[in-house]
Amino acid sequence: MKNYFLAIFLLAFSLTSLHAQRKSDLIAEIDELKSQLDSVNSELLESKKTERIATDKANSYESQVTELQDANNTLMQNMKSFAEVSNKNSNIVTSAMASLEAKENQLKAIKDAISSNDSTAIVILTNVKQTMGENAKISVANGGVVVSNTLNGLFGSDTGDQLTAEGASWAEKIAQILAANPKANVTVEGLSMTGDIHIPAQQALSVARKLKEAGVEAERVASLGRDGNLKEGIQVIIHPAYGTFYDMVREEMKK
Repeated sequence: MKNYFLAIFLLAFSLTSLHAQRKSDLIAEIDELKSQLDSVNSELLESKKTERIATDKANSYESQVTELQDANNTLMQNMKSFAEVSNKNSNIVTSAMASLEAKENQLKAIKDAISSNDSTAIVILTNVKQTMGENAKISVANGGVVVSNTLNGLFGSDTGDQLTAEGASWAEKIAQILAANPKANVTVEGLSMTGDIHIPAQQALSVARKLKEAGVEAERVASLGRDGNLKEGIQVIIHPAYGTFYDMVREEMKK
């Protein structure tokens, strides 16, 4: 009987020890699990923190990409606008250069015409000196050659309006000069000292009529009387065909 109780006691003791051991192991396991849970939670928090940082960076990068895209679009639009403006300016410059070249050609044509008229005036002056003689009253004014004579020398008196033989010969020499220079025209002016231009106009007309009789085309001859400003007489101005020159300039300006 004694042995029976001893066995029961040992069994109970063993069970108690085993139970105590298992409880200790469970506590140890629980502590271990808590430690692991704490570690996992810590890692989870760190991961969330890292994720948040990464998300913030991603959002920042996305915002920067958007800004860069907007800036790139703006730059491309500006470049397009610049190209359009550049092309427009280039077209304007090209048009301006073409217009400038046209104006230069117009000016060159006018300059060449003026130079031609100046050359013609020199030739006419030489012809006048050779034809009229060194004693003739000759001058140059406003691109024309002026040949002058007195009223007495042409009409025999201040008030006469019919050419004398000497006056007719003088006019015929003028006609010879005009025949040698078919591009030149002539204007006959009767000058008055009194302000009365009726007689000077008739005297100029008489000279003009003789030029036409000598073969000068009527459209090349003009005559008038005017105030001579303390001068009287007849002056014949041999000059370029201003009408032709004007028509040429007008046509050039139309181009």
